[in-house]
Amino acid sequence: MRVRFEKWEGLGNDFILLRDVGIAVDDALVRRLCDRRFGIGGDGLLLVHAGSDGAPPRMIVRNADGSRPEMCGNGLRCVAAHLATSGVVVVATDAGDRACEVQPGGEADGADVRVDMGVARRGADLVAVVGGREHRFSTVDMGNPHAVSFEAYDDAFLDVLGPAVAVAPAGGTNVEICRLLEEDDRPRASGPRAHIAVAVWERGVGRTLACGTGACAVAAVACDTGRARYDLPVTVALPGGALEVTVAAGTRAVRMRGPARRVFSGEVVIA
Repeated sequence: MRVRFEKWEGLGNDFILLRDVGIAVDDALVRRLCDRRFGIGGDGLLLVHAGSDGAPPRMIVRNADGSRPEMCGNGLRCVAAHLATSGVVVVATDAGDRACEVQPGGEADGADVRVDMGVARRGADLVAVVGGREHRFSTVDMGNPHAVSFEAYDDAFLDVLGPAVAVAPAGGTNVEICRLLEEDDRPRASGPRAHIAVAVWERGVGRTLACGTGACAVAAVACDTGRARYDLPVTVALPGGALEVTVAAGTRAVRMRGPARRVFSGEVVIA
């Protein structure tokens, strides 16, 4: 049978979007569709289901390896832009309902999306032994788990550190290594803005160009450790581009802003 799909990306974190498909989507199908040589190609699959009885539409995320994460910030922006060309749309996720504000972007089939990402919850530090020594990470639950470090790692070491740390806790975790850049000294009534460079290793995927929930986790740790300020936007620079993240003082509620773009659409044959 032929199934309609759309290809979306948020800062290079790319997804295959299927809406209201009446077929079973198992791990093998996800892996086949996400394969970059023999399939459509993507970091993951976004399944969008229409809401019923007043319930909001639902997003289910599948990683490229077939696993199901609780949340995906870049995927959520893509789903919101798919559902609404402008205005506010609420999307149900495995981590809870998320309100998204969609504004048309500068590019064709693009949008600027602001998302209420929920509360950043800090957990106990994660210590993993890699390369013969201990590596300590701050952990943050953004609806899905993250391990964040500001230690001065070489970017190439993420290829060693990422896969080892990602499987260290039960259920796995996403991994972010970070570097605080210079403060933005442009005049602002609310004060300077922190800039943080981040490299990401996503569980079930590997290196990705961006991670929305990871950017939120990084901003929360930066605020907790005095590297950034609560209630002020933090610029999180990922390999695929930048996200703007604000962490509220007291409540630790997180708001994320970034782009989403439809790349193309088509049909795929599913046996």
